Amino acid sequence: MTLEEKKAAAAEQQVPVQEVQLGTVHDLQNLNALGYKAELRRNRSMFTLLFQSLAIAAIPYGFGGPLISAIYGGGQLPMFVGWIVVLVLDEAVAVSLGELASKYPTSAGPYYWSFQLASPKYRTVLSFITGWTWLIGNWTITLSVNFGFASLIAASVALYLPEFALDVTSWQLLLIFYAITILTFFIVAFGNKLLPMVDTICAAFTAIAIFIVLICLSTKAEVGRNSPSTTLGGYDTSISGWDGFSFFIGMLPAAYTFSAIGMISSMAEECGDPTVKLPKAISLCVPVGGIAGLFFIIPICATMPALSDIIANSPVSQALPYIFSAVMGTPGGGVGLTVLVLIITLFCSISITVAASRCTWAFARDHALPLSRLWSKVDSRHGTPIWALVLTTAVQMLLGLINLGSSSAFLAFVSVGVMALAASYGIPIAISMFHKRREVNTARWRLANSLGWAANILAVVWICFEIVLFSMPTVLPVTETSMNYAIVVFLGFMALSAVWYGVHARKVYKGPPESDGLAVDS
Repeated sequence: MTLEEKKAAAAEQQVPVQEVQLGTVHDLQNLNALGYKAELRRNRSMFTLLFQSLAIAAIPYGFGGPLISAIYGGGQLPMFVGWIVVLVLDEAVAVSLGELASKYPTSAGPYYWSFQLASPKYRTVLSFITGWTWLIGNWTITLSVNFGFASLIAASVALYLPEFALDVTSWQLLLIFYAITILTFFIVAFGNKLLPMVDTICAAFTAIAIFIVLICLSTKAEVGRNSPSTTLGGYDTSISGWDGFSFFIGMLPAAYTFSAIGMISSMAEECGDPTVKLPKAISLCVPVGGIAGLFFIIPICATMPALSDIIANSPVSQALPYIFSAVMGTPGGGVGLTVLVLIITLFCSISITVAASRCTWAFARDHALPLSRLWSKVDSRHGTPIWALVLTTAVQMLLGLINLGSSSAFLAFVSVGVMALAASYGIPIAISMFHKRREVNTARWRLANSLGWAANILAVVWICFEIVLFSMPTVLPVTETSMNYAIVVFLGFMALSAVWYGVHARKVYKGPPESDGLAVDS
């Protein structure tokens, strides 16, 4: 449709011409039906949403950042088989979220879904709980990416300067983290028009980087090549102290990689025809990213050194740079491959910060946060919820201070992010099941009812197990430094939200606008 046609259509529907840039008339009517007015520019397509979800997953970083957990978990078997298991489980979560996103395509995401699906008696409080859990997940998973980015940079430096790994202080790591966070802030705040292109570039660069890693590791293999049985099934249960349960500890990197699959639901109001394009992007992320990930994981499994060597020599608890360096035979080779991962991590940092800021903006729009009027403002010049981005960045920087008191802060950030996001996915899926999938059965994009039930049940079971799994320490026996403090951070956040609800939010938060959703023929 040309601009003139859009203007004519807008005039016929009595939609102001200046709002045409915010979507087609059909998009505006759908958003109005859900109770909101358009404020963000619809400059994203199904493919750019898919590319953004892949940028958030950031396979080489998502798997490589917490890779030390897979090493403790036994090595190749949980890395390879665990990856495949997680793909199946997370695809069940993805399609379950896709149905909900198709029925209610707003940036409010899971807390909006909970409100619309639940019974009138409980929906306001369920929506508030879901919203805060969703918000905590967005903030902490973004924090984990930026903090992991800082750790990878420090580990890369340590390949050339081994003494740096011993001397690096919590303050130095914190300052690197702050620099990354501030850089990401400025890119997201003032580059909104370019961000869809950035996500596309990221998808292409990730594919190229995976191919380069595959060729380099397979060609050099300086520490030798593992046998096929070891490559795909090597398993040492003695390292973590968890014995046979070690396999599940080794699944943590795979689960972390796809933990944020639902975050692009916050981009619903920046996409044309989101009732179809958004759920397609969510559902395609896992299989597309999963297949690409195998080309990254298998070469590592085939050429990696002994597990004990990786644990003993990984700087700043980052296994990937050491594996690259050992397999390539030189620190320069290791740094070269790690730089590829660092570039992907920068893309991931940008994309996930965008999604987290939209989540914050949407929750503030419904008066659920202190100073909601400020955080819900949209900068008309750049089309960015600038103050929500400020809040997202400030929370990350404050939480980063935890690292000064605990060297296991990164594990806590990773775990809280995954646990909170998983819980926010699980609540609306469970409510939908309780009401016999009545609402999603009228969505434009949906599964056959029997298949939908199977996906929902599998998703809820996996989410419950995932929350328990990420609250556990990686290594036994537990020490002060190896303790997983995720549950403490998570409960602390929820306690603060409960206090806020009791003191003030219950007076102003009435839930998102009521809606009958968008029917099949919308």
